[in-house]
Amino acid sequence: MTEILQEQAEPVITTTADAPVPVVSESAQQPDTGAETVAEPVAFATAPKSKNRFEAVQPVLEKLFELYPQLFGARFVPLKLGIFQELLAAHPEVFKRDTLKAALGVHTRSTRYLQSVASGQKRHDLQGNPVDDVAPEHVFLSIVELYQRRQARSKENLLPKLRAQLIIAFEKSGLTRQHYLARIGTPAEPIQELLDDVLSEVEQQRARRAALKQAFEASGQSVEAFADALGMRVRDVQTALK
Repeated sequence: MTEILQEQAEPVITTTADAPVPVVSESAQQPDTGAETVAEPVAFATAPKSKNRFEAVQPVLEKLFELYPQLFGARFVPLKLGIFQELLAAHPEVFKRDTLKAALGVHTRSTRYLQSVASGQKRHDLQGNPVDDVAPEHVFLSIVELYQRRQARSKENLLPKLRAQLIIAFEKSGLTRQHYLARIGTPAEPIQELLDDVLSEVEQQRARRAALKQAFEASGQSVEAFADALGMRVRDVQTALK
């Protein structure tokens, strides 16, 4: 139990030379209201020392763990937007508004929680049921924040790993380049340069898949025959045609 709660005391992002803070549009930014909306990551700014912040809300975190182990236990999952209000309504005698807000703020800024958001898991309600997709901008911001935290502690250049994650995130979003950028805003360098490269690569992949699908439909061939004619593996063609 103690180990689980200690993990929740991860500090929020701070600006370092190796880990620039991305700049996002007003639509992508979320007000620093703790967990009233549980829209992560909430803050890209310096916060109070994590140890003091954690100690202040530890009793609340322990109570959340007791009441909802499926959400605040060994496995972290993205929380449904508005879960703050639902918790207050469900347990008015247990939680106070300010301390619950602070506790959920600590929880949603923890590395383990951000990892669950970055992975694209669905948001969960109080019963532990998956209910909503995490917005693409929240996935993006969580990926970038995790990169910044790791890069600040590592001598290794983690940009290649960040690039691979952003490719997957953009692909899964299903958005066009224009709509994706409208959601996430304009990051600072070197994230912006990397993102431009990622978006261009995915767009090229999408164009190639569209052309391949068009050629396959016009060919009248089976997938096996079409793949053989192009010298491609059947599995690769099937994947491209999905």
